[in-house]
Amino acid sequence: MDALSTIVNASATSLYVSLLSIAFNPTAWNIVARNEYRNKTITRMFGGNARYGCYFLAIMIFSFGVLRDHLYQRALSDQPRVSMLSAPYDTLVPIALFAIGQLFVVTSTLALGITGTFLGDYFGILMDHRVQGFPFNVLRDPMYVGSTMCFVATALWYERPAGLLVTLYVYIVYLIALRFEGPFTDMIYSKRTSTKKAL
Repeated sequence: MDALSTIVNASATSLYVSLLSIAFNPTAWNIVARNEYRNKTITRMFGGNARYGCYFLAIMIFSFGVLRDHLYQRALSDQPRVSMLSAPYDTLVPIALFAIGQLFVVTSTLALGITGTFLGDYFGILMDHRVQGFPFNVLRDPMYVGSTMCFVATALWYERPAGLLVTLYVYIVYLIALRFEGPFTDMIYSKRTSTKKAL
C-alpha cells in the first residue's frame, strides 16, 4: 500500500472528478443516443431535422471530450511525478504514441464523416456500407484505441504513473461502452436490411 501511495495521490479530488468525467461521456452518449433512436427527442428540438440534431449532439460530444481531457491533465498535475522512461525515450515514446493515437482518431472521423462518427445512425442517418479502409482495416475500433493511446502518451509525457492507472480505467470504460454500442448499432443496420428485403 505504501508503494501505491508513492505513485497515486488518492486524496486529490481532481482524480475522482477526472474518473467521473471519463465514465460520464460514453455512458451519457449511449443513453442519449438510444433515447434519440426510440423517441427522436433531439430531432424534434430541431423541427424534425435529424441532421441538425446529429450536428448538435456532435458539438456536445466534442465539447465534453475536450472538458474530459482538460480534467485529466488537471488530475495529473496533482499526482506524484516519477520518471518512467530514460532519455530520449521519455519524450520519443509519448510523442509517437500521441501521434499514432491522433492519427487513428482523425482518420476515423474523416472516414466516417460527422454523422458516422457522432451517432448519426441513431438519428436514422445510416451509411450505405461499412467503412473498410484505413484505419478500420487495421483496427475494429480505431477511435477508442487512438483515444486510449493518447491517455497513455499524456501520462508518460508528464511522468505521472497514476495516469497509467487512469488509462487502464479508460480502457475498461471503453470496453463496457462497446458492449452496448456494437450490438445496438448492428441491430439498427440489421433492421434496415430486413426492411429492404421486405420491400
